[in-house]
Amino acid sequence: MKKMREIDISEITKEIKEMCIQANYVLSSDMQTKLQNAVQKEESLLGIKILKQLEENLKIAKSDQIPICQDTGMAVIFIKIGQEVHIINGDLEEGIQKGVREGYQEGYLRKSVVNDPILRENTKDNTPAVIHYEIIKGDKIEITVAPKGFGSENMSRIFMLKPADGIEGVKEAVLTSVREAGPNACPPMVIGVGIGGTFEKCALLAKKALTRDLNIPYSYPYPYIKELEEELLKKINELGIGPGGLGGTQTAFAVNIETYSTHIAGLPVAVNICCHVNRHITRVI
Repeated sequence: MKKMREIDISEITKEIKEMCIQANYVLSSDMQTKLQNAVQKEESLLGIKILKQLEENLKIAKSDQIPICQDTGMAVIFIKIGQEVHIINGDLEEGIQKGVREGYQEGYLRKSVVNDPILRENTKDNTPAVIHYEIIKGDKIEITVAPKGFGSENMSRIFMLKPADGIEGVKEAVLTSVREAGPNACPPMVIGVGIGGTFEKCALLAKKALTRDLNIPYSYPYPYIKELEEELLKKINELGIGPGGLGGTQTAFAVNIETYSTHIAGLPVAVNICCHVNRHITRVI
């Protein structure tokens, strides 16, 4: 019988602390590439100027080790745990929260979390994080940290469409969300779309879609998904919202779609919008 691999909780805490800081100081390489490409594609002179300012902001944040954006987000953690892993010397949930707490304190990141949505007392350490667990095969742990600011989060939507609405209904849901978001989501945006599942599943799919590494070719389960992503990106960029919402041809960097099986009577669609600072970092222990 294969022996369980042991991972000390302190190692997980350390990784998450470092990831919270790095994600807020240095934009992932895939997003940097998208920004560079947008400068070349933008047709508006003002839009080009804004995009170059965003590039300069990234350089300053990295060199001075300061946050890319003042909204350092609510920490969203995706953690995949191999079923042959045994976590020792502590509670997993507590270890994750400790990593977030230490990262936001030691990285001098803004503390943006309140204890209750109505009472709204700041917890002063940016915890609790939102954690999504998944059990996978193997003896490794994969951690993705995705700090999410709320200027764009507030522009996100869920649509419980009817099956008869079909793919045209999905397109209109996405385009409606982007039109209504306008400049409020700090464009250029990345659009995460979840289609299928249930009410909560499609929202999770949309959030997960934002963490996709755009430098790595994606394996689409069905050809129509890639075609739909490309069509929606084209139509979104034709809306003319542009960088900073001041007009232009680069309203979005990417549209990422994730799908899941669903009920015969439903067609859930979630649209999770992220600003140009689409922060995500993944490590494997």
